[in-house]
Amino acid sequence: MDRVNGSVVTEFVLLGLAQSLGMQFFLFLFFFLFYVGIILGNLFIVFTVIFDSHLHSPMYILLANLSVIDLGLSSTTVPRMISDLFSGCKIISFHSCMIQIFFIHVMGGVEMVLLIAMAYDRYTAICKPLHYLTIMRPKICVFLIVAAWIIGVIHAVFQFVFVINLPFCGPNNVGSFYCDFPRVIKLACMDTYKLEFVVTANSGFISMGTFFVLIISYIFILVTVRKHSSKDLSKAFFTLSAHITVVVLFFTPCMFLYVWPFPTKSLDTFFSIVDFVVTPVLNPAIYTLRNKDMKMAMRRLSRQVVSFREIM
Repeated sequence: MDRVNGSVVTEFVLLGLAQSLGMQFFLFLFFFLFYVGIILGNLFIVFTVIFDSHLHSPMYILLANLSVIDLGLSSTTVPRMISDLFSGCKIISFHSCMIQIFFIHVMGGVEMVLLIAMAYDRYTAICKPLHYLTIMRPKICVFLIVAAWIIGVIHAVFQFVFVINLPFCGPNNVGSFYCDFPRVIKLACMDTYKLEFVVTANSGFISMGTFFVLIISYIFILVTVRKHSSKDLSKAFFTLSAHITVVVLFFTPCMFLYVWPFPTKSLDTFFSIVDFVVTPVLNPAIYTLRNKDMKMAMRRLSRQVVSFREIM
């Protein structure tokens, strides 16, 4: 067998999600419908923000970028999950595995920074409304988006450079339906304790720290609003509840997968499915159904589509 980076392993074996044909059909239908929802829901937000001039504000520009990332993150794993359901030999090449790992962590890193940027945007809008347009001007918004991509790439590369050159000479069963740093590292033919700590610190502790910082920042916003006017507290909470829900949905699986990996195979699989399948389809629903501006934009877009059909 040809050597790849000094190793004898050129492919990895992925975990099957179901053995019985009935369960395979059920999971196929579940993943297919959710993936279609992910594509349509997130693209709908992106195109609505692009074509509706009323949504050309920092909050919705950041939201459109979040939708792009959700679609990208889901696309790194879900299409392969669907195709592997009826495959007897669930094999992924070494290079495809490394590419999947890289893009998972790029997208995850970008989403983490975008959620921080969206929290800062809401803090500025609610706590400093008179200075909002000055602080969140277009250049700052573009800077935050570019910074998110740069940090996401750095986050992925920092771990990737260690893993790509590890010697893989024997076991090649990943033990999951997708490739990721913690599982692939364990297959290396060397002591990887220090490297596992680096991955836990880079992905796990950063996720946990960011999660608590975001939750504390939202609590701070609500406390600040309550001090100025208790009447505005319910309005602020309604506005922030969508953001808080998305933060919880994104970071909870990350903390379990990287801080406390492999508690049980079933729990690990559950959190992975939540991260790649459930969260990306819920985010568009949360931001559209709970947002007045998005609802109005949807009505305007519907009227434009009806008018276009009448002209045609």
